[in-house]
Amino acid sequence: MLTKGKTGLVVIDVQGKLSTVVHDSERFVANLVTLIKAAKLLDMPIFWLEQNPEKLGKTVPELQEVLGSVTPISKFSFSACGEPAFVEAVKKTKVKTWLLSGIETHICVYQTTLGLLDLGYEVELVSDCVSSRALSNKVLALEKLARKGAEITCLEMCLFELIGDCRADEFRSALSLIK
Repeated sequence: MLTKGKTGLVVIDVQGKLSTVVHDSERFVANLVTLIKAAKLLDMPIFWLEQNPEKLGKTVPELQEVLGSVTPISKFSFSACGEPAFVEAVKKTKVKTWLLSGIETHICVYQTTLGLLDLGYEVELVSDCVSSRALSNKVLALEKLARKGAEITCLEMCLFELIGDCRADEFRSALSLIK
């Protein structure tokens, strides 16, 4: 069960043209906007990654807007855990479980998940906030990562797990995000 205060969010490589050609791109980006807003509402640590931004382009404007003051971490390895600045930042938090989102599920999200699991973290992939160009690649990656110890969740499931109670201060604001 996800716990507020011990859960963080990682947003991986939602950049340039690639973000427009992944499966169901409009819904994927809209869900990711909602997830980021929810993470901010719950005061969760957020890490934002960009793969070789000089070549692949910047993060899509919709996400840049909601990420606001969060500073992106550039990376060149497919796994964010290959970037020392990311690993150092992750270790400085009190987070036990990382929600992973972004693209592509079968490449950078996949390898980052394995890296975080190797570092001893729990990982939950937000299934409606990850995507790949081919749906079959996304499905394969989620199935394989589940066998390797990652959990699979969805936007609403993780949000309501983190809130836990309809009397929580954040409940009404969170509810407005998903309606």
